[in-house]
Amino acid sequence: MSTKVRHILSLSGGKDSTALAVFMKGKVPGMEYVFCDTGKELEETYEYLKRVEAYIGEPIVYLNADRGFDHWLERFGSYLPSAQARWCTRKLKIAPFEEYIGEDTVYSYIGIRADEDRSGYLSSKGNVIPMYPFKEHGLRKDDVFRLLEESGIGVPDYYQWRTRSGCFFCFFQRKSEWVGLKERHPELYEQAKNYEKTDPVTGKRFTWNQRESLEELEQPERMAQIKADTEKALANAKKKSPGKKLLHILEVLDEEEGVEDESCLICQL
Repeated sequence: MSTKVRHILSLSGGKDSTALAVFMKGKVPGMEYVFCDTGKELEETYEYLKRVEAYIGEPIVYLNADRGFDHWLERFGSYLPSAQARWCTRKLKIAPFEEYIGEDTVYSYIGIRADEDRSGYLSSKGNVIPMYPFKEHGLRKDDVFRLLEESGIGVPDYYQWRTRSGCFFCFFQRKSEWVGLKERHPELYEQAKNYEKTDPVTGKRFTWNQRESLEELEQPERMAQIKADTEKALANAKKKSPGKKLLHILEVLDEEEGVEDESCLICQL
């Protein structure tokens, strides 16, 4: 059994873990910063991590799974990951992280805020001790944005159209976020669409969204409907949160739909 003690802060490319890195800068000697890279991230995520790395003045270790998404997709019989079968999280996020920490005693710093009622990803390994600095110091969502603004890092560019980090084809995306992917990264949308298939024997569809395929979603009239529905929902959310920025408003929609509580927390923070 290893007696080495390590302090590790896992970055997701999202606002909370980044704000935590800002908050913890210089507080813990030897802090390690890691990012579980699935190889299916948005280019905006990689650009954001470079800004984070420049600010903290420490290298971010990119943890790459030995085998990528396509390998595991084949191993799982071409069954796309879903909310009920999150093999992508297990194989591409959790497994590389747990391999990295090994048997060392690890203090794992997690960006759960004081205004959240959740615990985040908890390792099943007994040598991992979760740390919640935001909860300990009473920092809430507004404090996260303040830390990011004061540091000059700001928020990721992808927050202009989506509220979560993680793979570009994340099945937790709202339909409006799929529309955003189609409009901003049509080549990635095509990649995501190509993963969807129909079993020629059973007729069963394997799609990211159980209710409609990406081919159906990208039809002009359907995209127009999604945009109209989103604008209506945003208008209602703005009434509940007057004066807030767009990202705050989008997160109100997430909370109303229960998206935030359901997402893969190791990906999202």
